[in-house]
Amino acid sequence: MMGKVIAIVLGICALVAGVSMYYLQVYGFYEDVTPQPGLDVVLTPLDGSEPRPISYADFQAIDADSSPIRYRACFSTDMTLQELGSDFATSDLIVPRNAPGWFDCFDAAAIGAALKDGSAKVFLSLKNISYGVDRIVAIDAEGRGFVWHELNNCGEQIYNGSAIVTEACPPRPETE
Repeated sequence: MMGKVIAIVLGICALVAGVSMYYLQVYGFYEDVTPQPGLDVVLTPLDGSEPRPISYADFQAIDADSSPIRYRACFSTDMTLQELGSDFATSDLIVPRNAPGWFDCFDAAAIGAALKDGSAKVFLSLKNISYGVDRIVAIDAEGRGFVWHELNNCGEQIYNGSAIVTEACPPRPETE
């Protein structure tokens, strides 16, 4: 009889732990980002100068303090891919990160397919928005835009556990 009670208690503990972990990963740490007009969607010009804002509307975004790569955003723009491509730097990062299922506007599979077939383009927004992390913006031919954070070369080197960091990386900020 005592074995059954222990098994039931262990099962309940495992269930509570599993539900808690799921909730924390999918919902718990995310917060809505308060829009900051003129600052939310910026792109780096071809000459590498200071990033410039583009026109946008319908901005919505989520972020979490628990990781620098949890940022996701959606917006619309009236600028064409030709206008953007002639003024702003593109990126070779064409695999968007998944967003939580409840953030409906960001469908990583659909964005990735549009990038692959050429109906969308990827632009560099901000380099090292957090150490080793770049902000990436994808815009499709219909004017829908998507934003996510991606590890850059420095981030890959630091976060994969490698002790070797190339000289091209800026010094890592001191953490307390």
